Amino acid sequence: MEEGAKLKGPVVNRQVERSTLSDKRMFEAAINLINERGTAKATLKDIGELAGYSRGLASYRFGSKDGLWMELFRNFDQLWKEHIGGYVVGKTGLEALQSAIRAQQDIFKRESGYLRAMYILWYESLGEESDIRATLARHHQIYRRDVARWIQQGIAEGDMSDSVDPQRFAAVYCATMFGSIYQWVVSSDSLDIDSFFDYLEKMMIFYVQTAR
Repeated sequence: MEEGAKLKGPVVNRQVERSTLSDKRMFEAAINLINERGTAKATLKDIGELAGYSRGLASYRFGSKDGLWMELFRNFDQLWKEHIGGYVVGKTGLEALQSAIRAQQDIFKRESGYLRAMYILWYESLGEESDIRATLARHHQIYRRDVARWIQQGIAEGDMSDSVDPQRFAAVYCATMFGSIYQWVVSSDSLDIDSFFDYLEKMMIFYVQTAR
C-alpha cells in the first residue's frame, strides 16, 4: 500500500509532463500551419503529425479544431497577461500607459509567429458566431477598461489633461494597437515596429498631456 502510494506520485507527474509537452508541440505545429495555410486547411491530423505524434492525438486531446483553437487562444491570452503584467505591475497613469505601449512593441518581437497566427484565427472567426468571437469581445472590453483606468489615474495624478475622455481614448488606443497588428499581418514590410511604436508613444503622450 505504501509502496503503491510512493509510485503513484512520480507516475502522475510523468503523465502530466508528457501531456504538457505534447500540448506545447501541437500548439507550435498549429501556429506554423495557421501561418502557412490559414485555419481552414490546418487539419488536426496534420497538426498531430507535424508535432511528431499520431494523426489521432490532436483529435483525442482537443476534440475538434474549434477546441484546439480555443486552447490556443487561452494559452496566448495567459502569455499576454503575464507579459504585460511584467511591464505595468506597480505602475499607474502615464507610466502604465507608456509601459503598455512598450509591452505591445516587445511582444511583436518575442512572439511574432504566435501573434500572426492568432490574428489570422481571430479574423477568420468573425464571420460566424463562435466561442472565440464571444471570448474576444469580452477581452476587448477588458483591454478598454484597463486603458480607461490608466487615463483616469493620470488625470487624478495631474500627469494628464482633464480634457481627455478616458473611454474614447481607450477605444482609439485599442483600435490603433489592433489595427497595427492587422497591417503587419497583411504586409510585415509595411510596418517598421520600432519606429512605429516610438512615434505612437510620443503622439499619445503629447495628446494626453496637452488636450484641450
